[in-house]
Amino acid sequence: ILQLAHEYLLKKNLVKPNLADFKRQLYDIWFQLYAREGGDRPDSCGFEHVFVGETRRGKQILGLHNWVQFYLQEKLSQIDYKGYVTRKNKTRPDKDDQVLNIQFSWKGSVKPIGSSFIGVSPEFEFALYTVIFLLAKERVTREVVKIEEYELQMVVCRHGNHIGTAYPVLLSTSSE
Repeated sequence: ILQLAHEYLLKKNLVKPNLADFKRQLYDIWFQLYAREGGDRPDSCGFEHVFVGETRRGKQILGLHNWVQFYLQEKLSQIDYKGYVTRKNKTRPDKDDQVLNIQFSWKGSVKPIGSSFIGVSPEFEFALYTVIFLLAKERVTREVVKIEEYELQMVVCRHGNHIGTAYPVLLSTSSE
């Protein structure tokens, strides 16, 4: 998947052809530490925020938009799943839903609403968010995409030259 992303971005002249250069660019975008708003030292990165999750002063959950991490934390009894947030005219998720808005507590804090893909590979998310990040220059990008029967808004926020956060928002499905 990342190879396809690289080929696409290469056609748009947003990356260099050399894979080693592309890997360095991915490192800078996703793993280079920076200080979050209100912070005084570099202690956060896009990958940690999106795929692992972080807390602010033990009172607020930031990020944690990845279903694999959610599953692993729940398996270890570190996350308490509080429920899902329904979308228009739905009383519960469909069995095939691949994007959910959920509420949960983690490390003593409650996340009132968080959204994530369900069942997709982390590589897919990593590639998708990278492509959107590199295509857009705005601080906050809200790109509407259609993936199979889902209409999604992909939200990617930049923190300078780094990804600050990235997550999907389910707008509708063709079954609605």
